[in-house]
Amino acid sequence: MSLRKSAGGSQAVPEPIPDLGAGSSGTAAEPHPAGRVKHGILIQALRLLATLVWTLLVVCAINATQILGSPLYVINRDYYYAYMALTKQSFGIFIITITQWFSPTVIRVSGDLSVRGQLLQTEDGRLETRFPERLVMMANHQLYSDWLYLWWIAYTSLMHGHVFIILKESLKYVPVIGPGMMFYGFVFMARNWAKDRPRLQHRLRKLAQSRHGGPMSGRRGKESLDPMWLMIYPEGTNLSGNTRKGSARWAKKQGINDFEHVLLPRSTGLLYCLQELKGSVEWVYDCTVAYEGIPRGAYGQDIFTLRSTYFQGRPAKSVNMYWRRFSVSSIPLPASSEPSSAENEAFNTWLLARWEEKEALLEQYARNGRFPADEDRDSEGEPGIGMSKGAGFIETEVKLRYWYEIVQIFAVLGAFAAVAVASLEFRSLMATILKVSNG
Repeated sequence: MSLRKSAGGSQAVPEPIPDLGAGSSGTAAEPHPAGRVKHGILIQALRLLATLVWTLLVVCAINATQILGSPLYVINRDYYYAYMALTKQSFGIFIITITQWFSPTVIRVSGDLSVRGQLLQTEDGRLETRFPERLVMMANHQLYSDWLYLWWIAYTSLMHGHVFIILKESLKYVPVIGPGMMFYGFVFMARNWAKDRPRLQHRLRKLAQSRHGGPMSGRRGKESLDPMWLMIYPEGTNLSGNTRKGSARWAKKQGINDFEHVLLPRSTGLLYCLQELKGSVEWVYDCTVAYEGIPRGAYGQDIFTLRSTYFQGRPAKSVNMYWRRFSVSSIPLPASSEPSSAENEAFNTWLLARWEEKEALLEQYARNGRFPADEDRDSEGEPGIGMSKGAGFIETEVKLRYWYEIVQIFAVLGAFAAVAVASLEFRSLMATILKVSNG
């Protein structure tokens, strides 16, 4: 049952749940980390409807905008890729509105010394990150919605038009959404390495070599590679009861210990990406994510469901991120495209060590409710001398800088509609003039 402290002490007492609009009341069967259901059935239904309408409206608008701009591919490639990057920005704006309007929560960000000076907070409380234009981003996978927060991080670096994601091939066939993601240049995988490898190689080599001038290109135009944030989840799936069992079986097969807070990472995809992008990317950024309130031994996907998070008003009380980065030159990558077993083992060892560190970070979070933070101390734990001050903990929320950024989503369609209306008015005017002159 849901519990609360009595006014006179710490004794837990049952807390009634609200009438949900269908005569249901009483006490909750189990306490939820985000507290009581905040909205009754009617409000939940309205929130569901609003979410569906807004999603359908935006996705259709973006896809239509992409189709209208597709002829640019044969007219001017520079403007084509800039145009599609703007539509990708629009999708980033959309997912921020979904989070801001329907599941607002505290975002607590910290990092180690390697990202000092790259995590800042503006005067109005927003997070501003100063990550580079090109990077590979890896993270542990707790919930289906993890990627929303990572795309928001790209927004805080003004890179939300340059995100690339590796997805299941089945998503390519979802109406409207699938074609839109194909315009974005996302990578679709069938989980069959023989089939996936040539497809992945093609996309990665394009990302490693693409240079375009004009808007949305790199800081130095064609002199620099195009901006690119490649998002990868080495665990391959989110943490759940079933995937926990699969990770345990894999650990037993490999003769290593399994984890509690993360799944064992699979190295094949990440290794191949880093090999193909070698020389074009300097940094791998690593994010460890934790959601407040998940009990030990439980799984976030079972607690923070879509209904709980977006419709009942019960998202996690805080989403916590711990950032660090690794130089690609420090990672043991094979010298050739066909690595030896020893080279594979070296990379596996490196990646497993990073996940052991994640496990330790998440254990610290489970015990203390906080990740560590860089608070003006050097790597030896001594006060930093001659170094910029660490960011410590930044508490913020997912939100747009300006509300009118939403207009960008519909700007092209609005312009086409205005031209169409003006054309019709002009034709009507000309017809009237001809009629008068002939009469």
